[in-house]
Amino acid sequence: MSIRKAYVDLPEGQLHYRYIAGSEGLPVVFLHQTASSGRMWEKVMVQLTGAHPLYAFDTPGFGGSFDPPGAPGMVEYARWMLEAIDALGLERVHLVGHHTGAAIAIELAARAPDRIATLAMIGPNPLTVEERATFAGKLGAAFRPGRSGAYLLKNWEYLRTGGADADIALLHAEMVDMLRAWAARPHAYAAVWGQDFAALYACIACPMLIMAAPDDILFAFFERARRLRPDAAALVLERGANFEPDLAPGAVAEAIRQHIAQPLRIFASTSER
Repeated sequence: MSIRKAYVDLPEGQLHYRYIAGSEGLPVVFLHQTASSGRMWEKVMVQLTGAHPLYAFDTPGFGGSFDPPGAPGMVEYARWMLEAIDALGLERVHLVGHHTGAAIAIELAARAPDRIATLAMIGPNPLTVEERATFAGKLGAAFRPGRSGAYLLKNWEYLRTGGADADIALLHAEMVDMLRAWAARPHAYAAVWGQDFAALYACIACPMLIMAAPDDILFAFFERARRLRPDAAALVLERGANFEPDLAPGAVAEAIRQHIAQPLRIFASTSER
């Protein structure tokens, strides 16, 4: 079944999403990283086609969604996602997030626990205040389009060194998403570094799955995430860099499938299928 695209109306504007219809299983909602879009989940969605309706949202400021006013915090991003879930008539969902999407997902799960059946996150980030400040100084710097075009090469290199050059089509797609989101990108990163992920992580009651590849920028904190929540299922993906859903879609999809079917199962490391 092919992926379809649509919009849902929120008070601030239209939120764009991709979806694949499913049978009677609970819907699965996917949230993307900065500065991607719901496109990054397409390969995973195709592999999960069947029992569950699948939805991949474009965060406001990214992809085809409206540009939010001001500089939203993580509370606002989570509220918009919940409003979109409500507008689509989804009472309870399985929630999946990658990097920024994981931060939005855990915020949503903490604020609306009765709406989230399971939570899966690629790149959990239980950072200290000092570590968040360090990341804030390295990632998320604002850029503006310039007549020289230098910003194009700078962002191309940013994505290339981040692992997207494993697939030239992926690198191009991420570049398109990056350029579209030039204004929203620093706000989303600021929201991530301003969030106390570890505190939220400690209070989540629904079954959780955490994943990351060794070459993911947040993998250095993966073992800490395991220790903080030994009850969470944990999976080390053998490849993926910072683009696991695109570069290891089979492994990611299978882990999500198993997690939904058997919450709290502890996984072994896996390679791409």
